[in-house]
Amino acid sequence: MPITLDGTNGITTPTYGGADTSEYLVPVTQFKNRIINGAMVIDQRNAGASVTVANAYTLDRWAAYANGSGVFSIQQSTTAPVGFTNSCLLTVTTADASVSGADYYLLRHVIEGYNFADLNFGSANAKTVTISFWVRSSMAGTFGGCLRNSAADYSYPFQYVINAANTWEQKSVTIAGATAGTWLTTNGVGAVLWFSIGAGPDYTDPVNVWTTKVGVISANSSTNLISSNGETFYITGVQLEAGSTATSFDYRPYGTELQLCQRYYFQTPNIGSGSQIWDCTGLVTSTGGSIMMIPVPVTMRAYPSVSINPSYNTGSFWNINIPSINNYPLTATPYLASYSGGACVPIVALHNTMPSSYIGLNCDFYCPTGTNTNNIILSAEL
Repeated sequence: MPITLDGTNGITTPTYGGADTSEYLVPVTQFKNRIINGAMVIDQRNAGASVTVANAYTLDRWAAYANGSGVFSIQQSTTAPVGFTNSCLLTVTTADASVSGADYYLLRHVIEGYNFADLNFGSANAKTVTISFWVRSSMAGTFGGCLRNSAADYSYPFQYVINAANTWEQKSVTIAGATAGTWLTTNGVGAVLWFSIGAGPDYTDPVNVWTTKVGVISANSSTNLISSNGETFYITGVQLEAGSTATSFDYRPYGTELQLCQRYYFQTPNIGSGSQIWDCTGLVTSTGGSIMMIPVPVTMRAYPSVSINPSYNTGSFWNINIPSINNYPLTATPYLASYSGGACVPIVALHNTMPSSYIGLNCDFYCPTGTNTNNIILSAEL
């Protein structure tokens, strides 16, 4: 392999110029795409099932928002353009024929500040970015979206044209970096990307101009897909990168993409009744409480919220098990003990009173009954 090593330039490799890649090193993109799960391959919550939600996450890192008389469902789909296996499908189930005022129907992706900091938004050194994606809709038209800051007071509404119904088309939008506004560079909200299927004038503004109008999520006079029942909207291959040109989609290994998602949301594998939920290390700390250490594959973004599925109902699904001794039903939903990052999230489990002699013994979760979908959910979403 032709590699040069010298004291001035370090290791250098030739520019690829032929078909035989075995002679050359393949460059690493180093997180070129700031969008996580842009190919819609991760769906921890619903595993491809269609759901109707408002103001909640669905596919990993993608949240659905709705305010008005219209309703739409959302799900991971296997309908996708060549080179992709999945997309995100929005389907109008109840139309809002006259989107007005404060109505909105949206798909949202939040980029963490740490992953956006080098773009220097809010300074004279702000970098131009390009958003690219594949889209397909049952309705042709001029659709809207927006890139905005965490305070929702500095936004760039954009538009793109879907030329033909039910046909995959690739789109790109180039945005000159924002030299003003406040843009977080911590583990908070760095930037928010919106795709609209309907938005009233309270939340729109002129296209292709940075605006200080609060709450903007789309551009004026954009197509309102929500206005007609049964309409569909697919999107995948979403990428936001530095530069004024859309480049090829930044494919990352599935395991890498999953771990990127699990920084924000993690649920333990589903189990059936009569099984330990997880190889967690629990410790009885009092006659009525235990600390359960839930292993996580990556350090989570922040202190996570804790929930259990099925939700707590008099302890019929959830018990604390003292191995080879007895089970003690939970008396409340577990809650976070403390978390400073690391491989385990400690949660407090309150349970029926057990003998004081059990304090200090190991314990774990146990489900004497269930529906084969029992799990613990940790969320540190933005």
